[in-house]
Amino acid sequence: MIDIEYYGGNAVSITTNEKSLLIDGNRSVFEDKEIKSKFDVVLATEDRFMPQSVTDNQVRLSGPGEYEVGPFWITGIAARRHIDSESEPRLSTIYRIVVDGVRIAVIGNIEATLDEQQQEEIGVIDLLVVPVGGNGYTLDSTSAAQVVAQIDPKVIVPIHYSDAAISYEVAQDALDPFVQKLNAPVEELSKLRIKNAALPASLTIYKLDKLS
Repeated sequence: MIDIEYYGGNAVSITTNEKSLLIDGNRSVFEDKEIKSKFDVVLATEDRFMPQSVTDNQVRLSGPGEYEVGPFWITGIAARRHIDSESEPRLSTIYRIVVDGVRIAVIGNIEATLDEQQQEEIGVIDLLVVPVGGNGYTLDSTSAAQVVAQIDPKVIVPIHYSDAAISYEVAQDALDPFVQKLNAPVEELSKLRIKNAALPASLTIYKLDKLS
């Protein structure tokens, strides 16, 4: 069993019966509190999203590479942020996470087109976590839909879109334009629970409630 929960911004957790993993838990970048928790593994798509409260008992991972922690098989893939030029280093990381038979890709603030090497390293994906809020800060609805087309997942968990409870550095668009571009059904859940790697037969968007 896998539980996926959303904390606002880029922050998402993946929990199994054995271990738990948090991605981009430092929400102080948009004037919200950092997630302080008991997660076993902590990832960051950019250095600034790594919580400052990580303890010695937690596994802290960031950047390209291959990692195995408990049930999580993690591949970090270098990506260029959309705000950076081609001459600058790739400062963002895309994560491919395989857990309990489900292949998950988590994308942060990246440019809109994946190159061939990135697509090869990402591989076949069942579930994609992707930001959609745009306005020069992250992928917008059009570029997020383009990334979805390149990855071709069965399930999408959109993140980083307009929320009255969050003071983003840059105003974010609502989720609706992204949904309209994909023309896929939307289910609203408090959290996404996947049992026995059972996934929808056709593309489905899950809008998850923001946890505090």
